[in-house]
Amino acid sequence: MESSAYDVIVVGAGMAGLTAAAYTARAGLKVLLCDKEKNTGGLVNSFEYKGFVFDGGIRAIENSGIVAPMLRQLGLQVDFLPSPVSIGIGEDVVWIESKASLTAYQALLEKHFPANKDDIAAIMREIVKIMGYMDVLYGIDNPLFMDLKRNPGYVFRTILPWMLKYALTAPKIASLREPVEEYLTRFSANQALIDMIAQHFFQKTPTHFALSYFSLYLDYRYPRGGTGTLPQALERFVLDHGGEIRRETLITSLDPGRRQAVDDRGNVYQYKKLVWAADQKALYRIVNPASIPDRQAGERIRARKESLVGKVGGDSVLTVYLTVDMESSAFGRIASPHFFHTPSTAGLSQVRLDELRMAGPESAAGLIADRSRIEDWLRRYLEHTTYEISCPVLRDHTLAPAGKTGLIVSSLFEYSLTKHIAALGWYDEFKQLVADHMIRVLDASIYPGLRAAVMDSFTSTPLTMERISGNSDGAITGWAFTNDVMPAVRSLPGVASSVLTPIPDVYQAGQWTYSPAGLPISILTGKLAADRVLKALA
Repeated sequence: MESSAYDVIVVGAGMAGLTAAAYTARAGLKVLLCDKEKNTGGLVNSFEYKGFVFDGGIRAIENSGIVAPMLRQLGLQVDFLPSPVSIGIGEDVVWIESKASLTAYQALLEKHFPANKDDIAAIMREIVKIMGYMDVLYGIDNPLFMDLKRNPGYVFRTILPWMLKYALTAPKIASLREPVEEYLTRFSANQALIDMIAQHFFQKTPTHFALSYFSLYLDYRYPRGGTGTLPQALERFVLDHGGEIRRETLITSLDPGRRQAVDDRGNVYQYKKLVWAADQKALYRIVNPASIPDRQAGERIRARKESLVGKVGGDSVLTVYLTVDMESSAFGRIASPHFFHTPSTAGLSQVRLDELRMAGPESAAGLIADRSRIEDWLRRYLEHTTYEISCPVLRDHTLAPAGKTGLIVSSLFEYSLTKHIAALGWYDEFKQLVADHMIRVLDASIYPGLRAAVMDSFTSTPLTMERISGNSDGAITGWAFTNDVMPAVRSLPGVASSVLTPIPDVYQAGQWTYSPAGLPISILTGKLAADRVLKALA
């Protein structure tokens, strides 16, 4: 057991933690960044498997006026490649190359839903309108990542005019918090059509976030070498500026009265300030409010802990990784490197988890134990869901052996069902069933010949995501939109306060601090937390 002292400790080495550590280390503070895993990056990572490079988390990087200016400010060079997006239904595919591509998307929907052309036209008008709102929101590089003292003209030429546009647009964005699947019922009574649009997104995704995705698709880029190149650049920056990184280090106790963190080996770390960039439920499990002399602060911590009871993490993901004995060009002729594919027009409303619910206390999850019925449900789900398919070698030819292709095939999936299957004792068989049936579905719908060409496959589940990220419920975007009350800041003007906690000298950052969340929000809150630390220790 050892004892060490630091100016700032950052817990969690995902993108939020790496950002917070980079900026505090750059300022000359003594920084410790720790993470329970072997590698940094969290849900932004790449790994090598039999000569193929796969991405273990997100499949591409969206700038959103944050990523590029952050890299420039830190002087980091990451080579980004184009990452075009395509959308397919059945055998039909359209590429999203510009805003004009919405016309092709509209035609795709009209082909499969010819009786709903007027509905589709109305929905397209909504998408165009919301894309306009989000163009304002992300219309400039975020000033937080710019040295405005050296460029005062930028304030007058760019920021002030943008602030006026933002003031006019923000209320319109805020009015579109209704879940997208409900909002679309205003324009069509055809549930299958609504599903074709809404099932691309997380359950109850706010309309402004969901329908703005068509703008985000145009913003996607791919780091040369894989998405893991981005956290690796930040990791090197932290180390080059004197920061310390401790891997496989799980913080198990936090004593804010003594300003001490303790890891799973009993090592004690003294801090002046701490940034929690990990699962928020874990923070309130390990904090000891009784050690705080200020009784009111202790009560606020207990109240926050109680407010998180029953709150759940957002959607998780089921992924099958495939090594394929086919040239990448065979896939590139069909779709782009980043492809959203829906095999069936019937829609996921045809396959509801409620079918597996039971009235009796047969399981803690409230789900049936009948394996054959669950397997039948899984097959139907995989035939109706929307797949996010990534082909890294189509972006960077070095990411697969010559003449071979690696595919990453993902679908949103329910954590509770995965955990239930594991408790029933057939988790490994479940993973194999999923892989086999996904391959069959893709072979029959969009990639003929795939099944015969697959050399190897392995599966990641929501339990895998939980283990690797430490996120409650295997969540990939922080809190679920299905929570009755969102336990995070939701208004962009309030994002600066999202990093505050009731725990003295402790700030928070990452996907759990603001909703809706993603990579840009993780970086933004990491920078905001770092700024708070630097101001407090100045």
